[in-house]
Amino acid sequence: MSSVEFVGMVADNPEDKIELKTFHGEIVNDHAALKKEIEAYQPLPKISAGIVERNYLRIKEDVQKIIQEVMESLLNDPTRMHLIVRKS
Repeated sequence: MSSVEFVGMVADNPEDKIELKTFHGEIVNDHAALKKEIEAYQPLPKISAGIVERNYLRIKEDVQKIIQEVMESLLNDPTRMHLIVRKS
């Protein structure tokens, strides 16, 4: 089997028979188009650990704000208060 080929087999249920249980396929690539696309790739920018850390902290803060806003919304709406699970 070549690296571009794939095979498989599926199981069926006795009440839902599948006639074709095995398959064999091949991935066909347009190598000229792929080469052109790869040649157009731009290098990834250098990113410092500090930028990653700041983004992580900002996202974490945003998520906490969203949770707080949703909780306040639930607590202020008597029709949705049942959705809150309180610890004993």
